[in-house]
Amino acid sequence: MVHWLRVAAACAGLAGLLCLWPGCQQQLPAQPSIPARADEGSASGTQPLRNNNAADAPRLLSDQELADGWVSLFDGETLFGWQHDNSANWRVENGSIAVDQGEPCLLVTTAEFSDYVLKVRFRAGPDTNSGVFLSTVPDPRDPAADCYELNIAGKDNPFPTGSLVNRQKVAEALNRADWQDFEVRVEAGQVSVQLDGRGVLEYVDPQPLQRGRIGLQLNQGKVEFRDIKLKPLGLSSLFNGRDLTGWKSYPEMEGEFTVTADGHLNVKNGRGQLETEQSFGDFVLQLECISHAAHLNSGIFFRCVPGEQMNGYESQIHNGFKNGDRSQPLDCGTGGIFRRQNARRVVADDLKWFFKTIVAHGPHVAVWVNGFQVTDWTDNRPPDPNPRKGLRVEPGTLMIQGHDPTTDLSFRNLRVAELGKRNGDVVVPE
Repeated sequence: MVHWLRVAAACAGLAGLLCLWPGCQQQLPAQPSIPARADEGSASGTQPLRNNNAADAPRLLSDQELADGWVSLFDGETLFGWQHDNSANWRVENGSIAVDQGEPCLLVTTAEFSDYVLKVRFRAGPDTNSGVFLSTVPDPRDPAADCYELNIAGKDNPFPTGSLVNRQKVAEALNRADWQDFEVRVEAGQVSVQLDGRGVLEYVDPQPLQRGRIGLQLNQGKVEFRDIKLKPLGLSSLFNGRDLTGWKSYPEMEGEFTVTADGHLNVKNGRGQLETEQSFGDFVLQLECISHAAHLNSGIFFRCVPGEQMNGYESQIHNGFKNGDRSQPLDCGTGGIFRRQNARRVVADDLKWFFKTIVAHGPHVAVWVNGFQVTDWTDNRPPDPNPRKGLRVEPGTLMIQGHDPTTDLSFRNLRVAELGKRNGDVVVPE
């Protein structure tokens, strides 16, 4: 459990013992925001992993996990996709995220999520006080209001492991010194917690948090985290497998979009586009895709200006790479944001179905391919309704691209969900 007032006191140069138990009414000063990643907004962003062979595709999830929609939030070797304020020694150690020194703080995902299932393995010493923060803002100040703090603490703590701090306590202390597993479901304001496969907590929030980040905490003692996986919930299908209901075609363009006998959406030729009738602003999109020949080019466009030719952000589809090195993508690489940030690793292969997840919120975009995060980009340009010229956060359509006469790709299981309102957008009366 984070000592919120202790952190505030340290920042203000105060001394003495402060508390955050129910009934403590002291006013908290604002904490500084966690800075953005240093590589956000760059045109490249390619970061080879340290230990994986550059010719190999990272493999973090099972086939069943990918089919079920899971993504990995930790690649086992880097802190790509996470950020912190540099006040603690967050690091990757023996395939785990570890921390044991510094001021109390959070390591948070750069991406935000609404409803989801989260799995985390953790190991904590007997004197460790830590936690996994759910649906959190980057700089939370009150665990009863702006996050769900899933505690990691001993039996003598008012909220032992598995409790939600200042919300609900588990019936018994179940923490141990070895690795333990959290599985938590956050959906429509209900938080369900399993610890080592056993249900330990059910909590219903009268004022649900609709959206936020995942955070890992340093408070006291050493803690390690690994196998951090998330499955978005509440996605709706965009494609019925029978026809193009819900989509707008452009027959005057060269691209040909059809539904195959096995229920897949196929695109051949180009230039062409297939556009959703519905618009999306902040969203999570998941789909499966296969390229039917080597080095074919396509893309998923989003926040498009409706009716215009592919005028939106493009999440690239191109599985080629140079010199046998998957950290050297050809033409941006699958999952890269075209002309903005290359994929840091080409994970997918031509002639094989692959999975893509796109999470867009405000100026930030994160993309996973086969459950591995390849893109972490923030659009730092000045706002503009035209995404070719500047930052567009307004809702827009989704488009599938027919790139050129060689294009021949198929898609299936396209599904999307709008993200809920950001916690920071909610004004809480004093």
